[in-house]
Amino acid sequence: MKRCFIFAAGTFFGLRERPADGDLVIAADAGYRVCEQQSIKPDLLLGDFDSMELPAFSGEVCRLPVEKDDTDTMAAVKEGLARGCTEFFLYGGTGGKRLDHTLANLQTLLYLRRRGARGWMFDDDFVWTVIENESLSVPRETDWALLSLFSLGDRAEGITLQGVQYPLTDGVLTPEFPLGVSNHIMEETAHISVRQGVLAVGWQLHSDIL
Repeated sequence: MKRCFIFAAGTFFGLRERPADGDLVIAADAGYRVCEQQSIKPDLLLGDFDSMELPAFSGEVCRLPVEKDDTDTMAAVKEGLARGCTEFFLYGGTGGKRLDHTLANLQTLLYLRRRGARGWMFDDDFVWTVIENESLSVPRETDWALLSLFSLGDRAEGITLQGVQYPLTDGVLTPEFPLGVSNHIMEETAHISVRQGVLAVGWQLHSDIL
């Protein structure tokens, strides 16, 4: 499994895992500043550079046009997929001044899932991923850990939740009512499954960061 680390221009809340030898590291536009801060050398610097000027960089650079369909983060995801990556770690994909980019990046997690890859997007002591017609097990990393689910489509059916404060059997979530927000993981592992549909799943992590 080849891993891709993408550093975007949103809010950086700290590293949960550092890139290792053999991982692909992509700095998307101003995400390059985080790489500098963390002493991480990107393999690729990519973007339209509307968030910062193109820095002096000795590695590979891909300059994108400002007028394009892809966000810089989506372009980085596509590049990672083209280079054979199947697991993606996205930092700086939330927060900042742009809620629209946070929503776009949640959709980007679904783009990854439908192409056989898995994306993890890190927020402040939270991580997000997307599941579709499948199951996911989530370890409890802290006491009373939060767990939230949102329908990322018209309707998600056959939802089962185990190991949580508010369990569910054969439930339904729709995008018009946030029923799945702010549950709590009560056992060592929470189990989530959805028979038909797409769920954005987010859960609380331990507060320690690298």
